[in-house]
Amino acid sequence: MSVSCYGAESEDIKCCNTCEDVREAYRRRGWAFKNPDTIEQCRREGFSQKMQEQKNEGCQVYGFLEVNKVAGNFHFAPGKSFQQSHVHVHDLQSFGLDNINMTHYIQHLSFGEDYPGIVNPLDHTNVTAPQASMMFQYFVKVVPTVYMKVDGEVLRTNQFSVTRHEKVANGLLGDQGGWTHRFAHLSLGTSHPEEN
Repeated sequence: MSVSCYGAESEDIKCCNTCEDVREAYRRRGWAFKNPDTIEQCRREGFSQKMQEQKNEGCQVYGFLEVNKVAGNFHFAPGKSFQQSHVHVHDLQSFGLDNINMTHYIQHLSFGEDYPGIVNPLDHTNVTAPQASMMFQYFVKVVPTVYMKVDGEVLRTNQFSVTRHEKVANGLLGDQGGWTHRFAHLSLGTSHPEEN
């Protein structure tokens, strides 16, 4: 039995057996998935209730990320990501733009190994979003740094400076709640000899 994708069927998606199948079909068409209560599969699976139960949840992100020595960005945002009109976007419809709280705490961020006396300007940054659907952007300039220990050991690492911008996200393509780090590697370097 073929289950409807509510008009979002395509060559590779002929039927939608689950709510996630319908959401994926909509994403591929670039359609907004606004009211899951009108979709039989979503009603059957209790999609709206699950979203309601998760609305006050948060997350903790930790780990390591290798980046090239070229300008780029990494970001954190709720929702599943996809490409639309050559723009990276996140499906936030199931959250509702009025419900996204991007309050965040950055315990530690560095670009390379730490050394004594280094200042990582985003360490222990605590930002409370003044309203829903805020977007925070951190523009980071990374500078290669050589730290020389007393015993002659050389540590090649990086320092960085940062500027933060924030605004209310309007939900348009590429303008959604979340926080982004955009970074640029600078070619100049600094040297810090360790003192006795």
